[in-house]
Amino acid sequence: MSMLWSESQLEIASGGRPQRRFAAAGVSIDSRSLRPGDLFVALRGEHGDGHDHVAAALKQGAAGAMVHRDVPDLAPDAPLLRVADTLAALGRLAEYARARFTGRLVAITGSVGKTTTKEMLRTALAALAGTHAAEASHNNHWGVPLTLARLPEDAAFCVVEIGMNHAGEIAPLARLARPHVGLITAIERAHVGHFSGIEAIAEEKASLLHALEPHGVAVLPRDTPFLPTLAAAAHGARIVSFGAGDLADARLLEAEPDAEGTDMTASIGGRIVRLRLAAPGRHMAMNALAALAAVAALGADVERAAQALAGFAPLAGRGARRRIARPDGEALLLDESYNASAVAVRAALGVLALQPAARRIAVLGDMLELGEDAPAEHADLADDVAASADLVFACGTLMRGLFDALAEGKRGAWAEDSAALAPVVARAVRGGDAVLVKGSLGSRMRVVVAVLESPDAGA
Repeated sequence: MSMLWSESQLEIASGGRPQRRFAAAGVSIDSRSLRPGDLFVALRGEHGDGHDHVAAALKQGAAGAMVHRDVPDLAPDAPLLRVADTLAALGRLAEYARARFTGRLVAITGSVGKTTTKEMLRTALAALAGTHAAEASHNNHWGVPLTLARLPEDAAFCVVEIGMNHAGEIAPLARLARPHVGLITAIERAHVGHFSGIEAIAEEKASLLHALEPHGVAVLPRDTPFLPTLAAAAHGARIVSFGAGDLADARLLEAEPDAEGTDMTASIGGRIVRLRLAAPGRHMAMNALAALAAVAALGADVERAAQALAGFAPLAGRGARRRIARPDGEALLLDESYNASAVAVRAALGVLALQPAARRIAVLGDMLELGEDAPAEHADLADDVAASADLVFACGTLMRGLFDALAEGKRGAWAEDSAALAPVVARAVRGGDAVLVKGSLGSRMRVVVAVLESPDAGA
């Protein structure tokens, strides 16, 4: 087992005082997914306190635990690293790991497509050299430090995802990451309820670029009207643009989606690249284009990276396709349950419309954090929903208006929340159907997915 952190590095980086010295092969904040040899960092959050799980972590093989308060019922010589505040100490580990890293780091933000683009870029770069990237959507005030604290010193590439819900959240995380390449996927109205308008969202996303390393590169969406705002934030850094327009440095020439994937042709810095993505939708092709633009910005092999993207598959909650058993055969589940904005819902509905199914079923939850625009944003989806789905199920107060506006023959059922809706959907889905599940994270549409995937669903 190779060590990520030596005894002395842990002490110097964290500023902590060891009860018993130890080295660590990795870093974890979750005792359920911890691997033997990991440092367990006991974070305290809204929904729990990691100090309550230190004993379990040590029992599961953690090399030691970083704590900021006493933990009862542990041996006097338990391997603990005592610090003043575990979140702050995790940030110091991140700073230390970033400082010793000699490879190239890409930081990604944007209103939509962040995690999918991050995973595409991970897939592409891993085909070229050792690559470290954020797990899942670890993109917040603890996720970015955790990603960096896990960064192997000898990796060639690191891909960090940075998210936000409120103003001022991106800049400190960007300063921690210090990217060589900053990639902004898109500027849309996601989280607009926490901002004065979409212009303020653009300014917040642009703050990523203030932290670019010297001679850094900004990879920006050419087709957005906010390109001048983003470019100004790059402060003279080289800009690589991507999009469908003639002026894009990385240009999408063709995107031909079908039920199971997308054939795309792009021009990257004047070089023609063709690939087959195992992910349907023009939006997926645009995510791939952004990833390849970042590869080009790094000066890496774009053609080999494009070949590797053929092995990319959409993630759970973000377009994953799974067959689910029904009493009368199999149905297709399109799992888009992780999050939702109007542009993302339209893209997902477009994928649903491509499916050769007996019935195309849309299961939709509220799009949250839209502020006073929320009712109109939901109502504006009605035509797209009606054109793409044969049958619609919905939950949440915001989706009620859209549901009621549909023709009676398209209305399946509406419920207050996903827990009430899930069994209704499960009973309705038949073999041969294609089912899209989409909604904001707070709408908990994963509940519907879990019920549909259960062995006795629909029985």
